[in-house]
Amino acid sequence: MDQDTIHRIANERFKGWKNRDRFTQLLGEGKPADMNEAYAIQSELYNIMREQDRFTEFGGHKVALTSPAIQAMCGVSEPAYGAVFKEFIYTNHHEVNMDDYIRFGIEFEVCIKMASDAPLAETPYTKETIAPYIASAMPAFELIDDRDADYAHLDAASILTDRCWCNGIVLGEQIENWQAFDIGNLTSQVLVNGHINDEGNTRDALGHPLNSVAFVANHLAQHGTKLKAGDVIMTGSALKTQFPKSGDEIIYRIEGLGDVTVRVM
Repeated sequence: MDQDTIHRIANERFKGWKNRDRFTQLLGEGKPADMNEAYAIQSELYNIMREQDRFTEFGGHKVALTSPAIQAMCGVSEPAYGAVFKEFIYTNHHEVNMDDYIRFGIEFEVCIKMASDAPLAETPYTKETIAPYIASAMPAFELIDDRDADYAHLDAASILTDRCWCNGIVLGEQIENWQAFDIGNLTSQVLVNGHINDEGNTRDALGHPLNSVAFVANHLAQHGTKLKAGDVIMTGSALKTQFPKSGDEIIYRIEGLGDVTVRVM
C-alpha cells in the first residue's frame, strides 16, 4: 500500500468520524494487507487530526482487543495499540454529553502512569521489567464511540485504523503505593445509579495490567520511540462494554485503587 493510498484511507476515516457516519469495515482495495499497513493508516490519521482539528500531542496510550474472545472474533492473536491525545484525557466526575457520540460506550480499566522514560531495550519488556518505571495506578473509564458498528462484521485492522474507537478517557485518583496491592488480582465492581451492575477482576484484561504496559513499550520500540515520564496507559477493559443512557451515573470501583465516576447527560 503506497503513501497516497494510506493518506486517502486515513482521511476517509477522519471524515467519517467528523461527519458522524456509521462505522464500516475496510474491504477490497482499501483493506490493509496486514497489521503493519493498518498501523500506518492509524499513524496518518493521527497526523490528520493534528493538522485539521484541535488535537496537539499524545498524553497516553491504550490497548485494545485484550480478551481471547474478541481477538478470535477479529482474527488476531495479539492486542492492538492506540494513542490518546491530551485533549481526550478527562478528570474524575467527568460529564459525558451523549450528543457528542453516534453510539456511546464505556469500558472499565486500570490506568498506569509512568514515573520515568522506559529506555529502548535490547530485549522486550515484561510485566516485571516495566514495573520500575511506573509511578501510579488508578481506576479509569475509556469512552468509546463504535459509530453503530455491526459486531457481526468486525476485523482488527478496521478497528485499529479507526483509532480503536477511543473518544476519551476518564481518570480516577492516582494511587502511588500501587505496589502494595496485587494489581493483577483485584476485584472490581460497576455501579449504575447506585446499584451493582457487573463485577470482575483486573486479571481479565491480558492476564495482568502490566502485561499491557509492556506490550505498549514493545510496540513503541518497534517504531523507534518509547514510553515517557507522565504518559498514561489504558490497559484494556476487564469487563464487557456497556452502553449507558442519558441520566446515568456510572462508578467503577477497584479494590484498593478506589473509584472513578462519570455522569451521562
